Amino acid sequence: MRYDIDGAMLQTLLPALTAAEDAVARLDERVLRSPVGEGFAERSHFFDAAGALWVAGELVHVEDLVLHDAHMDSRAPTHELTIAHSVLRARRRIWTGEPAWALGVSGLATLTATGGEGEGKAQEAKSVAAPLETDEEGEDEEGPLAAEMAEIDALLARSQKLLDIHTGKTPPGETAALTPARRNEDPLGLLGDDEWDEEQRLAEWRSVQPLADSLPPVLGAIILFEAWERIEPLRRQHWLGGLLVASHLRARGKVASHLFSFYGGLKLVRHERRRARDRVTRLQAFLEAMHLGAVAGLKEIDRLSLARTQMELRFRGRRSNSSLPELADFILSRPMVSAAMIARQLRITPRGALNLVNEIGIREITGRGRYRAWGII
Repeated sequence: MRYDIDGAMLQTLLPALTAAEDAVARLDERVLRSPVGEGFAERSHFFDAAGALWVAGELVHVEDLVLHDAHMDSRAPTHELTIAHSVLRARRRIWTGEPAWALGVSGLATLTATGGEGEGKAQEAKSVAAPLETDEEGEDEEGPLAAEMAEIDALLARSQKLLDIHTGKTPPGETAALTPARRNEDPLGLLGDDEWDEEQRLAEWRSVQPLADSLPPVLGAIILFEAWERIEPLRRQHWLGGLLVASHLRARGKVASHLFSFYGGLKLVRHERRRARDRVTRLQAFLEAMHLGAVAGLKEIDRLSLARTQMELRFRGRRSNSSLPELADFILSRPMVSAAMIARQLRITPRGALNLVNEIGIREITGRGRYRAWGII
């Protein structure tokens, strides 16, 4: 399929493109100069992760995602919540990396869990170094997260073995065990599907990047997202396309202050337009999603700035070692906070956390007498 833009199509897209370019640029400038920019960037990870599941047809509450990220789930996490947390961790990984890291070979390999030999060894070195550091510190192996860490280590070991099998790096003794009869034990094709070559599809998608780089940043971003939607490189990580759009904007220098929340705006566009057969309609919908996402971000910045001003009035004139300024920064970085989360972040008691919350004057959002939470609405 051809993804280039002809003159007539560009003329049709020009109004929506101009509006999106202007809104994204204004949002980036506001976040860059605002004192609540860091909090906004962190909050956008949560809202974009929930938006990615919304676009996929699943509902995940941001409050549940915040609690799950803090390991304070009020109930057993659902499958959709686990996926949303994967989106959240992927966004954080992209944000902490170099601007163009996610679009490169190593970045895509890491995000899609198809890392090469070098990355596999690096992960193995980290998994070996972690227990050594724990032993040196003399920590108890039966800690509160010991079971979860053991489960993660087992998952990494199984994933590395599968990667070795697919890349042909399995030792001869282990390769002999993978007989056709053994492969027949996987009738669902969970270990691989010959008809769905993800590496080939990813290579096809990456072939569109030179075209996207030759276009304006916003227009190139929607070209990449359209190609991702049409090619569908990954079955289990289809949500990665929106994150790569944000990474493209950051790599081109269009958005440098934060990782743009593309799914936050895309969920505001009707499904019929996002999935229209007409290509111009789809591209206009993606441009409108960027515009709506940027406008929503500007409104969020206004809310956070007003909330910070009100909280500053509460702790103005306090002693220099007061915990209220740190609490204000923590509140601005999360869609909601609980007493336990505040106590862990500030290293104080839950009773002390409740006293600080009463002093700073933030709104309680649950309406309950127990298991309460506070946030900026």
